[in-house]
Formats: sequence, C-alpha cells, structure tokens
Amino acid sequence: MKLILLGAPGAGKGTQAAILAKELSIPTVSTGNILRAAVASGSELGKQAKACMDSGALVSDEIIIGIIRDRLAEPDCANGYILDGVPRTIGQAEALEHNGIRFDRVVSLEISDETIMDRMSGRRVCPKCGASYHVVAVPPKQEGVCDVCGSALITRKDDAPRPSNRVSRSIIRKQSPSRTSIGPAVFWSRWRTKAPSKPPPQRFSGC
Repeated sequence: MKLILLGAPGAGKGTQAAILAKELSIPTVSTGNILRAAVASGSELGKQAKACMDSGALVSDEIIIGIIRDRLAEPDCANGYILDGVPRTIGQAEALEHNGIRFDRVVSLEISDETIMDRMSGRRVCPKCGASYHVVAVPPKQEGVCDVCGSALITRKDDAPRPSNRVSRSIIRKQSPSRTSIGPAVFWSRWRTKAPSKPPPQRFSGC
C-alpha cells in the first residue's frame, strides 16, 4: 500500500504513521528524516538541502521531491510506504504527480487548533535520531532522554506556544493539498483525532 498522511503540525501524523507502519509492514518516510539522511549521505541533493538550511532558507519543493523520489526507489519501499506530512502544499502535490509518484490512500488527520496547542506544548523530540515524545501521552522511559539513542530531548522552536503559531497553522491549512489537488481517484479518508491512539484497522482491511 502507498499511503499519504496529511494534517497540521501536531495533528499526530508521526504517531499514527508509526502504528500503521508496524501494522502494514511498510516504512514511514517523513521529510525531516529523509532530509537529515540526505545531508548525512553527502549526495548532491543533500548538499543542496544543507546549503538551504545553513543559510536559513526553506528547502525548495524541487529538492524535497527529488529526495523523496530517491528514497521511494529504495528496496524497502517496493511493497509500499507511508508519506508522513508530504505533500505539504499544492505545489508539492503537483510535483509528486509530475514525477510519477502515485498513491492508493490519503488520510487527513483533522484536529482543532486548541488541541494542537495543548499537544505541541508537551512535545519533545530527539535532535539526533528524530524520535518524538510527549510528556503526558508518550513519555520517554527517562525524563528528558531519548529511548532510542540516549540523546537529550529538546522542544522545537515551532512547538513553543505563542500567538503566531495559531496564525501559521491557519495559513498551512489554507495552503495544504485538498482532495481535488491530489486527485479524486485516490481513496480519501478523514480521521478526527483528540489524543494519540491506534487507528481503526478495519479501514485498511483487505488492502
């Protein structure tokens, strides 16, 4: 199965992607992880991405889609994959289609801004391996320490509660791909989320 998970930052895409990846035995591909991997590998696209990040500029859609295309061509994606949070914009959705990247299912995680604010204020991430935690819902075994690699956990700058975050998320919602921009032929499902939980397996039965 080839699956897209969409949703605003803090909607729970990473949590649900990890659950689904285990259920379906396919890898999760998230922008943050593949960007870090591309930079570490020293590939041409990785060098371009690093130059953008070092200068404080946003990594272009062209570079991001190129890195995604290379990642999806790897052997572990042969039987399917989950794209976590990509595409983020209509432009990225169009670029995926232009590059011949097709999907079977699209799941949109829908959540109120108030719930996102509460959730993101408790989120902690590992700057080394990318593992994500929540101080209440999914705490690490040792407070402030990553279970995976032992690094000190941090709060991302964009997770810090401030009024501009609400405005930014409203802009993201308006710019996010819709059912029309991704394609009406793709099966589209909406999940309303309140807290990290295991998605209903029957939604994917027989796939």
